[in-house]
Amino acid sequence: MPAPKNKLKAALAAGEMQIGLWLATGQPLMAEIGATAGYDWCLIDGEHAPNDIPMILAQLQAMNGAGAAPVVRVPIGQDWVLKQVLDIGAQTVMVPMVETAEDAESMVRAVRYPPDGARGLAASMVRASNYNAITDYATTANDEICLIVQVESARAIENIDTITAVEGVDVVFIGPSDLSADMGFIGNAGTPEVKATVKHAVQRIRAAGKAVGIIGGGDCVEMRDLGVTFLGLSADVSLYTAAVRGLAKDARERLGM
Repeated sequence: MPAPKNKLKAALAAGEMQIGLWLATGQPLMAEIGATAGYDWCLIDGEHAPNDIPMILAQLQAMNGAGAAPVVRVPIGQDWVLKQVLDIGAQTVMVPMVETAEDAESMVRAVRYPPDGARGLAASMVRASNYNAITDYATTANDEICLIVQVESARAIENIDTITAVEGVDVVFIGPSDLSADMGFIGNAGTPEVKATVKHAVQRIRAAGKAVGIIGGGDCVEMRDLGVTFLGLSADVSLYTAAVRGLAKDARERLGM
């Protein structure tokens, strides 16, 4: 029995738009709700959200069998972190702060078993293989891993062509907040300079035949027309914050409080 097919990877390779939601609360309940809300993917954030491996595992379990494909963003591009995330069942992973082709090549090796990579082999005892029920997992897993690398610095943009040329990188994701800060426009990703840089990056990524990702960045139709196919619409924390604050504000205004 081979590793499960990664439908998100296949859709992105076919150029299909895939919309998603960031999961930043660290709560399995929110992951379960998000995964059944009509998104193509939901990303469990291990970089900025209060998540560790057991918490990420609980959210993967809550999403199991739901409509949205799980994506896990690791806190740092280190092989030991990726190894643990893959072993608990993630098939699509995002790595922040990739700035060079060498960085990207290192991440490709980290998510693949030998001879194509250096991922440690423990398939007989991990959730990814359904605890060895997926008997051919070790020999088929590489083809179903989707690697997303984040370019979010001026240096990464300078190296965009060599990063996108790395075989095994499936999606190049532009991080507009960190990019704008690195360009000297902290907190203002909507400046003309940043928007022009993002547009340039999208064009170079698409020219290399790779899928392009971004979160927010403007109207979803505008992003689609620009060439983005892995589009994060918002985050659970942001949506919850807006809803609860808006409800209180509306009630106080109506009650004259």
